[in-house]
Amino acid sequence: MKIRLMKMSDYSNVYRLWMSCKGMGLNTIDDSEEGISRFLQRNPDTCFVAENKNEIVGAIIVGNDGRRGYIYHTAVLPDYRHQRIATHLVDTAMDALHKIGIIKASLVVFGRNQTGNAFWENMGFTERDDLVYRNKAFSEIERIDI
Repeated sequence: MKIRLMKMSDYSNVYRLWMSCKGMGLNTIDDSEEGISRFLQRNPDTCFVAENKNEIVGAIIVGNDGRRGYIYHTAVLPDYRHQRIATHLVDTAMDALHKIGIIKASLVVFGRNQTGNAFWENMGFTERDDLVYRNKAFSEIERIDI
Protein backbone atom coordinates (compact mmCIF):
# COMPACT_ATOMS: atom_id res chain seq x y z
CA MET A 1 0.00 0.00 0.00
CA LYS A 2 1.20 3.49 -0.87
CA ILE A 3 0.04 6.84 0.50
CA ARG A 4 0.45 9.86 -1.78
CA LEU A 5 -0.91 13.36 -2.23
CA MET A 6 -4.37 13.50 -3.73
CA LYS A 7 -4.63 14.90 -7.25
CA MET A 8 -7.71 16.26 -8.95
CA SER A 9 -7.56 13.35 -11.39
CA ASP A 10 -8.35 11.10 -8.37
CA TYR A 11 -11.73 12.74 -7.82
CA SER A 12 -14.03 10.17 -9.43
CA ASN A 13 -12.33 7.27 -7.63
CA VAL A 14 -12.38 9.12 -4.31
CA TYR A 15 -16.05 10.00 -4.77
CA ARG A 16 -16.86 6.32 -5.43
CA LEU A 17 -14.92 5.48 -2.27
CA TRP A 18 -16.98 7.99 -0.26
CA MET A 19 -20.21 6.55 -1.63
CA SER A 20 -19.20 3.09 -0.41
CA CYS A 21 -18.82 4.27 3.20
CA LYS A 22 -21.95 4.15 5.32
CA GLY A 23 -22.22 7.04 7.76
CA MET A 24 -20.56 9.66 5.57
CA GLY A 25 -22.44 12.83 4.79
CA LEU A 26 -21.63 14.61 1.56
CA ASN A 27 -23.24 17.54 -0.17
CA THR A 28 -23.66 18.57 -3.76
CA ILE A 29 -21.58 21.76 -3.51
CA ASP A 30 -18.58 21.18 -1.24
CA ASP A 31 -18.05 17.61 -2.38
CA SER A 32 -18.67 18.23 -6.06
CA GLU A 33 -15.79 18.08 -8.52
CA GLU A 34 -15.64 21.89 -8.54
CA GLY A 35 -15.77 22.08 -4.74
CA ILE A 36 -12.97 19.56 -4.28
CA SER A 37 -10.92 21.28 -6.98
CA ARG A 38 -11.11 24.57 -5.03
CA PHE A 39 -10.24 22.74 -1.82
CA LEU A 40 -7.18 21.02 -3.34
CA GLN A 41 -5.98 24.33 -4.79
CA ARG A 42 -6.05 25.85 -1.29
CA ASN A 43 -4.71 22.73 0.43
CA PRO A 44 -2.34 21.00 -2.00
CA ASP A 45 -0.12 19.44 0.67
CA THR A 46 -2.62 17.99 3.18
CA CYS A 47 -4.99 15.73 1.21
CA PHE A 48 -3.95 12.14 0.60
CA VAL A 49 -5.05 8.86 -0.94
CA ALA A 50 -4.02 5.30 -0.12
CA GLU A 51 -3.45 3.06 -3.12
CA ASN A 52 -3.25 -0.70 -3.38
CA LYS A 53 -2.16 -1.93 -6.81
CA ASN A 54 -3.21 1.39 -8.41
CA GLU A 55 -6.67 1.25 -6.79
CA ILE A 56 -7.62 4.03 -4.39
CA VAL A 57 -8.68 2.27 -1.19
CA GLY A 58 -8.58 5.23 1.21
CA ALA A 59 -8.60 9.02 1.27
CA ILE A 60 -8.36 11.92 3.70
CA ILE A 61 -9.33 15.53 2.98
CA VAL A 62 -7.62 18.01 5.32
CA GLY A 63 -7.23 21.77 5.20
CA ASN A 64 -6.25 24.65 7.45
CA ASP A 65 -6.92 28.30 8.11
CA GLY A 66 -3.34 29.13 9.06
CA ARG A 67 -3.96 28.40 12.75
CA ARG A 68 -5.84 25.13 12.96
CA GLY A 69 -6.25 22.08 10.76
CA TYR A 70 -9.63 20.66 9.79
CA ILE A 71 -10.31 17.08 8.80
CA TYR A 72 -13.30 16.85 6.49
CA HIS A 73 -13.48 13.33 5.07
CA THR A 74 -11.57 10.22 6.00
CA ALA A 75 -12.66 7.00 4.34
CA VAL A 76 -11.41 3.50 3.59
CA LEU A 77 -13.14 0.98 1.34
CA PRO A 78 -15.06 -1.46 3.54
CA ASP A 79 -13.05 -4.47 2.29
CA TYR A 80 -9.79 -2.77 3.32
CA ARG A 81 -10.74 -1.72 6.85
CA HIS A 82 -8.89 -2.93 9.96
CA GLN A 83 -5.54 -2.80 8.15
CA ARG A 84 -4.47 0.54 9.70
CA ILE A 85 -4.95 2.40 6.40
CA ALA A 86 -7.03 5.16 8.01
CA THR A 87 -4.46 5.45 10.80
CA HIS A 88 -1.67 5.89 8.23
CA LEU A 89 -3.72 8.47 6.34
CA VAL A 90 -4.40 10.45 9.52
CA ASP A 91 -0.76 10.27 10.62
CA THR A 92 0.40 11.42 7.18
CA ALA A 93 -2.05 14.34 7.16
CA MET A 94 -1.13 15.35 10.73
CA ASP A 95 2.57 15.30 9.78
CA ALA A 96 1.80 17.48 6.76
CA LEU A 97 -0.08 19.98 8.96
CA HIS A 98 2.75 20.02 11.47
CA LYS A 99 5.29 20.75 8.69
CA ILE A 100 3.39 23.92 7.76
CA GLY A 101 3.15 25.09 11.37
CA ILE A 102 -0.33 23.87 12.34
CA ILE A 103 -0.40 22.44 15.87
CA LYS A 104 -4.04 21.46 16.36
CA ALA A 105 -6.69 19.76 14.24
CA SER A 106 -10.46 19.50 14.58
CA LEU A 107 -13.18 17.49 12.92
CA VAL A 108 -16.91 16.87 12.98
CA VAL A 109 -18.42 13.37 13.02
CA PHE A 110 -22.12 12.60 12.79
CA GLY A 111 -23.36 11.33 16.15
CA ARG A 112 -24.94 8.33 14.42
CA ASN A 113 -21.59 7.29 12.90
CA GLN A 114 -20.53 4.88 15.64
CA THR A 115 -17.65 3.44 13.64
CA GLY A 116 -16.27 6.88 12.86
CA ASN A 117 -16.61 8.12 16.43
CA ALA A 118 -14.87 5.01 17.79
CA PHE A 119 -12.03 5.46 15.28
CA TRP A 120 -11.45 9.12 16.15
CA GLU A 121 -11.55 8.41 19.86
CA ASN A 122 -8.97 5.66 19.34
CA MET A 123 -6.81 8.16 17.42
CA GLY A 124 -6.79 10.47 20.46
CA PHE A 125 -9.37 13.01 19.31
CA THR A 126 -11.51 14.02 22.27
CA GLU A 127 -15.16 14.95 22.19
CA ARG A 128 -15.95 18.57 23.02
CA ASP A 129 -19.17 19.13 24.93
CA ASP A 130 -18.58 22.84 25.54
CA LEU A 131 -19.33 23.92 21.97
CA VAL A 132 -22.37 24.31 19.78
CA TYR A 133 -21.67 23.68 16.11
CA ARG A 134 -23.43 26.24 13.92
CA ASN A 135 -23.72 26.47 10.17
CA LYS A 136 -25.12 28.98 7.66
CA ALA A 137 -25.33 28.20 3.98
CA PHE A 138 -25.19 30.99 1.40
CA SER A 139 -27.13 28.91 -1.10
CA GLU A 140 -29.24 25.78 -0.99
CA ILE A 141 -27.11 22.71 -0.37
CA GLU A 142 -28.42 19.23 -1.01
CA ARG A 143 -27.08 16.65 1.46
CA ILE A 144 -26.16 13.15 0.37
CA ASP A 145 -26.40 10.82 3.35
CA ILE A 146 -24.78 7.46 2.86
